[in-house]
Amino acid sequence: MRSGYGRGMNRLRLCACIAAIAFLSACAGLPAASGKSPMFNQQRMTEHRDGDDLLTAGLGLAGLRAMLPPAFADAEHPTPAELRRRALWANWRGIADLAPGGGYAELYGSVASVPGREFSAFARVPGATQPHRVLLQLPDAFDAGKRCVVVTASSGSRGIYGAIAVAGAWGLPKGCAVAYTDKGAGTDYFDLDAGQGIAADGTVAAADADLAFKPAPASGSGIAYKHAHSQDNPEADWGRHVKQAAQFALQSLNEALPAQAPFTFANTRVIAVGISNGGGAVLRAAEDGDDWLDAVVAGEPNVLAEGHGARNLYDYTTEAALLMPCALPALGLPAMPGSDAKCAVLAANGVLSGSDLKAQQQDALAKLHASGWTDAALRAGSISVAFDLWRAIGVSYASAYGRYAHDAHPCGYRYSAVNPDATTRAATATERASWIADGSGIPPGAGAAIVDPQPMADLGLTGLQCLRALWAGDGADAQRVRKGIAETRAGLPRKGLPVVVIHGTDDGLVPQAFSSAPYVAMAQAANRDVRYWQVRNAQHFDAFLGFPQYGAVYLPLLPYVYAALDRVDAHLDGKGALPADAVIASVPRAGKPLAADNLAMPH
Repeated sequence: MRSGYGRGMNRLRLCACIAAIAFLSACAGLPAASGKSPMFNQQRMTEHRDGDDLLTAGLGLAGLRAMLPPAFADAEHPTPAELRRRALWANWRGIADLAPGGGYAELYGSVASVPGREFSAFARVPGATQPHRVLLQLPDAFDAGKRCVVVTASSGSRGIYGAIAVAGAWGLPKGCAVAYTDKGAGTDYFDLDAGQGIAADGTVAAADADLAFKPAPASGSGIAYKHAHSQDNPEADWGRHVKQAAQFALQSLNEALPAQAPFTFANTRVIAVGISNGGGAVLRAAEDGDDWLDAVVAGEPNVLAEGHGARNLYDYTTEAALLMPCALPALGLPAMPGSDAKCAVLAANGVLSGSDLKAQQQDALAKLHASGWTDAALRAGSISVAFDLWRAIGVSYASAYGRYAHDAHPCGYRYSAVNPDATTRAATATERASWIADGSGIPPGAGAAIVDPQPMADLGLTGLQCLRALWAGDGADAQRVRKGIAETRAGLPRKGLPVVVIHGTDDGLVPQAFSSAPYVAMAQAANRDVRYWQVRNAQHFDAFLGFPQYGAVYLPLLPYVYAALDRVDAHLDGKGALPADAVIASVPRAGKPLAADNLAMPH
């Protein structure tokens, strides 16, 4: 097994005696003239010190906890520094439980001030029409003796800082450089009415500029965004995105630290980590047969494997969007607004059976049970019902998998700014300016809304049934969407590569029964080095634990991701064993401050 620094030392000594430009070409595999790769463009470097830093942009824990985002001096023309600070605020709050009593930065995790530099660029995988963003954070206290790079991918469809609380919080305080990719998604929205998009520095620019995303066609009305409308099916390339981020890290390190160069995969430790879609991305990177990764840690991964129980996200998302609102009362949960009427419409359409509401609710629950949903996943899935997340995912991923343009959604959906009465309007300059910082990568949010093409008299069920038919039907559009889904299926990790998968048993957005469990079973059956932590009382969204009703019942997953990284790192140092498979019997904190006993961390 390759250690971070040991096996490549002979090669490093050999290269050290070669002139600087020559060894950059020979050892790092980069063009000799400039040290830059044609894989990357729009490269930038910024410094973050003296009241600014890499991890929180100077906000610290108190600033991250603030209920209002950092303000812009000019709301229509924020500076790149203001956009970065606000993006970090939003992404921390979207991933971690920062509430008092939740334990962050006290029992686990770090928001330490880490001064350093950031290197960013656009990268493009072969065949893609749109770039993805890559970023390297290089702390001033980079550990030259360890030469560590943590590479990560944003969770969900978030922008480039979408894994700051996952990889940055662990790696930067330890002196590791941290490399990020938005994996072909992100918050680089495009205003079709104004003909404007997002430039490399996050500011709004005209369509003729070098943008992070420019749709085809770049005309029409409303809003387009990269994950849904790139026509690249970016999920199929998640593993390649992660590898390119790691390659960008090496290039940037060679340029930033020439006295320590060359940085190569042979002499630099590379650990990949991610959660949710980012967890799926690092597992896809693990498939690469080249010996560039030293270890992988994947939390609550959205991954499609072979084997018993495996289901793709689009399948169970569209099923949940249709059936879960009606099924939840049969579990004793309060009915969501409109759910009784939805039951009646689904019964009239033949989706549900039952002569009365109670029978229809029981039938919806029985159908979800039959397809593999557990009661624990359904209870946690109620969060996604409340936030309309199932529909948001279905609408977006149908476009992504089918490679549809923004004006060609097979169910007629589109995105736009809207008035209070839900009529569409053009986005304002203030809304456009903050998309890069405030957006989550999938509307609704940040002034972008889903526009349903059908009258809402049936509570949106016509559109939801159309989305479901793209998985369950036989038409040309269904075949097109299913083809895109098939392109995302995961393979086995490289032989000998240590992989740790962590998943909450109560996950209601990416249930482990559909994702990590079949992946681990597939990998272990093939004698791959995959370890599996199943965490009781953990669901998908740490950030929601700040709500007392969730924090009393559920525990955060991030402490286990950090602990797995610690264990993997120690193993690569020769100071400990990899973690064994474990079902972790955590204990809900029941309204009290989080304590170590609640986490029941494996030893």
